[in-house]
Amino acid sequence: MSSSDADAARNDAQVFIDTFQAIKGEVSKMMVGQEEVIDGVLIALMAGGHVLLEGVPGLGKTMLVSSLGNALDLTFSRIQFTPDMMPADVRGTSVLVETEGGGHELQFEEGPIVANLVLADEINRATPKTQSALLEAMQERQVTVGKRTIKLAEPFCVMATQNPVEQEGTYPLPEAQLDRFLFKLVVGYPEEADYKEILRRTTGSFDVELKSVSKAKAVNKMRKIVRSVPVPEHVEDYAIKLVMATQPESRYAPRIVNEFVALGSSPRGAQALLLAGKVKALLAGRFAVAVEDLQSVALPVLRHRVLINFSGLSEGVNPEKVVSEVLGAVEARTGAKA
Repeated sequence: MSSSDADAARNDAQVFIDTFQAIKGEVSKMMVGQEEVIDGVLIALMAGGHVLLEGVPGLGKTMLVSSLGNALDLTFSRIQFTPDMMPADVRGTSVLVETEGGGHELQFEEGPIVANLVLADEINRATPKTQSALLEAMQERQVTVGKRTIKLAEPFCVMATQNPVEQEGTYPLPEAQLDRFLFKLVVGYPEEADYKEILRRTTGSFDVELKSVSKAKAVNKMRKIVRSVPVPEHVEDYAIKLVMATQPESRYAPRIVNEFVALGSSPRGAQALLLAGKVKALLAGRFAVAVEDLQSVALPVLRHRVLINFSGLSEGVNPEKVVSEVLGAVEARTGAKA
């Protein structure tokens, strides 16, 4: 790399860090604590991926996404999923409207999926038929209704929430849907020290006004910077080994995978590792991905791509334990410290 290219790379990395921190600072005005979750949401947005937020009610999942919508000058929409919702409620449909001459004509009205940032609230309350309305948009960045195809404007990101406890009236997301999410982030309870600040902000006269600190053009530029970060061959090899180690009967699979995993990660897992790793490298001020960048994002990338079999469930094995042992197994083979 020439000196001019190195200077350009350093400048891009600094622009990326400054914009990332500005957005994070604005969102943090509303969200108390949950720094890892905020970072995860922003990393996925900059990597061009979608996010599944899982946690019990009242932890601020919806507030986090709506705050992000306020901090970014993007078109934002919220879809509150319910069992009676139909695909047309998501994608849009043709409606009969009255014309000036007293006649009627069909006009297409776009659904809430046509936006830059889409909050899919309680996504597991929708039926599989309605959940599938999101698949094309999430993968192809377009929506097809009849013979009409709508290209979605970039940036486009779906951030979905689900409650892992209340299962009555819910429809678990199938593996094909889960695989479309770059990250699955688990939102936990706040720390004891955060409760006072939460109560002060929500039960007193404290009024938070979020301002827009970035626009769609800036987010698209950040995504281009992410894509331009180089990946050394040994880091690429590590990502491949990590994903293959989640697949039963693979040469890299540890015992826990062969015994208790029914389905491992697809190649989308390797893609997600590298994209998220590029963002982590930029945030560290580096313009090249390192193994530790992949290790730091392995859990949110892989936890929803590992399906535990019946034996594993009966033994209390969870995806987090599997990912931890996969990291250890790949470390033993490659010498890369986790």
